[in-house]
Amino acid sequence: MELTELPNIGPVLAGNLRKVGIETLEELRKAGTYDVFMRIRTQVDSGACLHQLEAIEGAVEGVKKSTLAPEKRAELRTFHKKLK
Repeated sequence: MELTELPNIGPVLAGNLRKVGIETLEELRKAGTYDVFMRIRTQVDSGACLHQLEAIEGAVEGVKKSTLAPEKRAELRTFHKKLK
């Protein structure tokens, strides 16, 4: 399965994932949302936003980011705010 076939993963985010060594859903799940996001943020895009973080989590869970549980979205927001 191509990265762009996953929910929320368009060509730009797929490119960022590849640049940090993520080629498959299995690799994405194994590394985890936070680790992958931090790799992107430190190696590719220092301005990676909350939307990318939510998109990655949605892809890991296999859902659109808009359908993530409210508790998960709050957790992601808290994590992202601590990075600023």
